[in-house]
Amino acid sequence: MNYELMKKLSISFVLLLFVTFGLMAQVDRSKLPVSGPAPEIKIKDAETFTLANGLKVFVVNNTKLPRVSFTLVLERDPILEGDKAGTSGFVGEMMMGGTANRTKDQLDQEIDFIGASLSASSTSMFASSLKKHQGKILELMADVLYNPIFPQDELDKLKKQALTGLAQSKDNPNAISDRLSRAVLYGPKHPYGESQSEATINNITVDDVKKYYQTYFKPNIAYLAIVGDMSKEEAEKVVNQYFGKWQKGEVPRFTYPMPERASKRAVALVDRSSSVQSVINLTQPVQMKIGDADYISSRLLNQILGGGSASRLFMNLREDKGYTYGAYSSIGADKLVASISASASVRTEVTDSAVYEFIYEIKNLVDNGVTEEELAKAKAELAGSFGRSLEQPATVANFALNIDRYKLPKDYYATYLQKLNALTVEDINATAKRLIEPDKFIITTVGNGSEIKEKLAQFGEVIEYDNMGVPAKKLEADADMTAEKVIENYLNAIGGKEKVSQIKTAKISMDAAVMGRTLNLGFVYDLENKRYGQKQSMGGMVLVKTTLEEEKGSMTIQGQATEMNEAQLDEAILNSFLFPEEVYQSMGYSLTLEGLKDVDGTPAYKVIISSPSGAKLTNYYAQDSGLKIKYENPASGDTYYSDYQEKEGVLLPMTWTIKSPMIPVPLEAKVTSMEINVPVTNEDIN
Repeated sequence: MNYELMKKLSISFVLLLFVTFGLMAQVDRSKLPVSGPAPEIKIKDAETFTLANGLKVFVVNNTKLPRVSFTLVLERDPILEGDKAGTSGFVGEMMMGGTANRTKDQLDQEIDFIGASLSASSTSMFASSLKKHQGKILELMADVLYNPIFPQDELDKLKKQALTGLAQSKDNPNAISDRLSRAVLYGPKHPYGESQSEATINNITVDDVKKYYQTYFKPNIAYLAIVGDMSKEEAEKVVNQYFGKWQKGEVPRFTYPMPERASKRAVALVDRSSSVQSVINLTQPVQMKIGDADYISSRLLNQILGGGSASRLFMNLREDKGYTYGAYSSIGADKLVASISASASVRTEVTDSAVYEFIYEIKNLVDNGVTEEELAKAKAELAGSFGRSLEQPATVANFALNIDRYKLPKDYYATYLQKLNALTVEDINATAKRLIEPDKFIITTVGNGSEIKEKLAQFGEVIEYDNMGVPAKKLEADADMTAEKVIENYLNAIGGKEKVSQIKTAKISMDAAVMGRTLNLGFVYDLENKRYGQKQSMGGMVLVKTTLEEEKGSMTIQGQATEMNEAQLDEAILNSFLFPEEVYQSMGYSLTLEGLKDVDGTPAYKVIISSPSGAKLTNYYAQDSGLKIKYENPASGDTYYSDYQEKEGVLLPMTWTIKSPMIPVPLEAKVTSMEINVPVTNEDIN
């Protein structure tokens, strides 16, 4: 062992400690350390050229991997699709539905065979492959670009999927919130405000999709970014080979009026009674695009307000108050119009408190500004994110595209960190005052209206909307209507109390399609002996079983049985009656009429049924027919009843559409067999 070396190292270490402690003693920790100069970013410029047809090409050579990708982007104005809303959403998939040279299956097989990727949308195409297969993937990309055949059966399939997705979105609080926010920000006559509906989807034809393709897929509004193992010289050769014959053409331009901010704060509410949370979004439009004077300072401003887990909103609403799992904000950027938003999902009982805190934080930011410490942290976070993005070659290509699309200075991104670092507290505070008007936000809320509507009125006029973002219809209930009368009308509508009372037992079997398999729902009612059984089975295997006997209930899930708690037992007892409306009064349940509501276009009376123990459920009864059309349960979801048919003199629904947070898409169950007043055995129940 070299003792002399060890001695020198020890002495050096001790000296280093003394120096370190001496330096530490001189540091004033009451002040933030002075930031050093922002590092100069060396960004390799993308090489560029333009074809005779107007196609602009950007090449980022990267030889680290033997791969190459091609991203084609169309620079068109946003389109207001009107009664054909949803058309652009079908264009890409329709283009990939087959060409004049290949069926869809052949196209997919050829892509898979070389381990490549190829996709399209209404404003882009993307292809990627190993370097050795670039010729093949470009051949396939060009075939899709030039020769799509737009098969009718592909459109039929896509429309069916879109209608299913739309039905699901109508019961998804986040989807409803997004639709509502866009509607109140931009309005239905703005491309960012319109939404597709069943009618607009059904209006779309193959000719509409073809017309879009023929109008907008033009090289003179297109950019092609090539990233990977390819030089500019090779790119010029292959791009001319595969895209040189692409014919340019006139593309229509559109302008739209700038959406105006609300004159004062208001609340837009979608009443979703089954919600146990409220989805809140405070929003207002803003004119902001990349390269604007306030663009970079707005990134820092947003980072401080609600850009991450250390932001003001997050620390207040989650860490301090515990209202939510996360609260965030965004300040958008768009060539047409963007938005400023702050949002969270919170427990129903703290909805108004959460809105108050949102308003407080936004107003405090504008009135009192940010601190040096907050700004330094935000700069570090954004600089780190920017630096990490440079690890991806595609980032350089995106920078080149943005410089051309937004007419930015050539060194915009090379000097980005210098511009970021040079911003002061005064700059950020001035940006906040220019961009944000705290008293002109629209507060969109999706939640249980009966619990939150009155509390939200303190923040501004409450305007109700439906789940499609359309102002709720003004419904007029009958002047003398009561909850008891609604129930009486229902019993009369299905056949009358006498006929209903004659039904003592029932066995009902229903089938529903779930991901290509059949789910069977079985119900057994024995009213005289107060017994009830329910089973959910698939492929002969019982998944869930509910049993009620002698006012004791159990639930068995995949063989594991548990006794019901009080709330579950309350619900099971009501479910054990084929017509629970018949026994509400005798069982001591109280009824509350909450007015007339719009249930997917049908005016219906909302009746809340409360048990003596405090458990609640909600039913909706159509105003015109009196029939029950919806059952609402915050825990299990909503059930919609339709296709009423007469059985033993009583009308019963043959179709149940179940929308539950536990299933990804609405479940449509249809009655396959129904036996009335037949013997019920213990085996049937259990």
